[in-house]
Amino acid sequence: MKLCRFESSGSAPCIGLITDSNSVLDLTPAGICEITELLENDDPADTARKLAARQLPKLPLGSVRLLTPVEHQEVWAAGVTYLRSKKARMEESDFSASAYDRVYEAERPEIFFKSLPEKVVSPGDSVGIRADAKWNVPEPELALVINSKGRIAGFTIGNDMSSRDIEGENLLYLPQAKVYDRSCAVGPCITLGTSEAEARNWKISIQINRGGASVFSGETSVGQIKRKFEDLADFLCRSQKFSHGAVLLTGTGVVPPDNFTLASGDVVEIEISGIGTLTNNVVVV
Repeated sequence: MKLCRFESSGSAPCIGLITDSNSVLDLTPAGICEITELLENDDPADTARKLAARQLPKLPLGSVRLLTPVEHQEVWAAGVTYLRSKKARMEESDFSASAYDRVYEAERPEIFFKSLPEKVVSPGDSVGIRADAKWNVPEPELALVINSKGRIAGFTIGNDMSSRDIEGENLLYLPQAKVYDRSCAVGPCITLGTSEAEARNWKISIQINRGGASVFSGETSVGQIKRKFEDLADFLCRSQKFSHGAVLLTGTGVVPPDNFTLASGDVVEIEISGIGTLTNNVVVV
């Protein structure tokens, strides 16, 4: 089951289920006004299946605009969860290399704040690259959708935009490299009812187009994530309260070569096989 937020013909945001027939089942007449209330259920997928069986309005998927499924949730991120990510972060800076090596092997993961909910970019909108950075990349990531009880309620796609030169200069610059205007995109929907074992069979791919031509593409497997999803969620929720839940990006396993940087006008397409495709163009901020 795929849960989404959408708008149609300038309407207020609505909640829907994307069906196999490329249509969206509008849950608004059923009294569902927010995704968050569904995620709080003990079994969101079962609730969604029961709603799907009702006679509710259907709209062609192509006729609506999908919005980020983030409503009130803070977005956080885990780093150095893939071996490839560890190597890339170590290559950024000799000064910080040992820290990345040690956190990859440590029990406690690297977890950092990424975005307030109102700053998350929707599918089709623009992600940003910093004007004061010279080495900017997207980071395609599986995202855990966690409810207020700390349970993983579903999965979505995240783009953790990063300024690698700023981060590489000094570890203490990580917030500036990671948290800025339009630095986080999430969408296009939330997949419900999938176990971690099933999700680990998914593929994550990215393609970056410039002037209509591909300038970078890559692929990895969710199964390459070193840490268990429940462990990541547990560490995020330790000594923390998320009254609306949270979204946790799980790290990247696809890193462009060191001579590549994003440019204004690029189009970033991130696909996760069990979820869908998140597409955003790039602007300078």
